Amino acid sequence: MERQPVEAYVDAAAAALDLPIAAEHRPGVVHYVELAAAMADLVKALPLGVDDEPAPVFTPIAPDAVADPASAAQP
Repeated sequence: MERQPVEAYVDAAAAALDLPIAAEHRPGVVHYVELAAAMADLVKALPLGVDDEPAPVFTPIAPDAVADPASAAQP
């Protein structure tokens, strides 16, 4: 994503939410919006099959609760 549209989005979203962003914080906010957009692009790039459906419930677990990460991937 190009920087200028991200900056415009940050400004518009902040105005719509009546959320002031200090001048010294704005570069960091823009950076993290760019980072989030890059992560979203990675997710959008994954192909979905006909049988793929969202999980009905997300239940997070602590990383140390899984001794072997490969075993966590098994249904």
